Order: sequence, then C-alpha cells, then structure tokens
Amino acid sequence: MLLVPTRLAPSPIHGFGVFAAEPIAQGTLVWRFATGLDMEFEAAIVDTLPAHVQTFFSHYGYLDRNVKRIILCFDDARFVNHSDRPNVATDYAQDVYGVDVALRDIAAGEELTMDYANFEQAETAARGF
Repeated sequence: MLLVPTRLAPSPIHGFGVFAAEPIAQGTLVWRFATGLDMEFEAAIVDTLPAHVQTFFSHYGYLDRNVKRIILCFDDARFVNHSDRPNVATDYAQDVYGVDVALRDIAAGEELTMDYANFEQAETAARGF
C-alpha cells in the first residue's frame, strides 16, 4: 500500500506512472505490504489461469525475491515504473516483504521509480513476474 500521497498520470517511461502529489523526503517509507489489501499468491497458480489473467499477472504482479510469492498491489503502486536510476528502493531489513524507501528527496510532481532487479526474483523477471 502506498504510504504517501500520489497520483496516476501518463509517464514518459511507459504508459502510466505514479507521481508524488507532494514532496517526499529522503528516507520516507513510500510503500509497505498491507495484509488484507495487497495480495500474494503461489507462483504456480499463474499457469492454471486463463491467458488473459496470466497477462494481467505478468504485467501488474511480480515474484518477490524474498518471500518467493507473487505480489499484486491493490492500489496504484502496481504502476510504478522501472528505472536504472530509481528514486525509491526496497529495504528487506525492515520487513519480510520489504518496505520501499525514498532514496533521495523527491519533488512534488516527480515520477516514483524503482529498479525491478532489487525486489523481483531474477530467474522469473524475464517471464514478467
């Protein structure tokens, strides 16, 4: 669940992106897994689903490298785009699901980005989740 005010808008990176609605200070918690809102699934479930649902999972979900489960965010966090120079990163020291933390001050209106390799299971990233 996103812990900071954001808005969804067209992204110059890809499709839609998540943008800060107000300034976010370095070190601020930006996202945390919220039981009952965010969802987690065994990876094997995807192969049992219709093709269009598999596509949905591969586009909006990810296989978390720490818990080894597919995570599907209930809110706009699923629209955070990848960057090789991200402004948000996952910290697994604070929570088994990780918490996403601002790496630097983020200005209001700036797109929130992450390096997917920092939280996605490496051998499944090519498959899309």
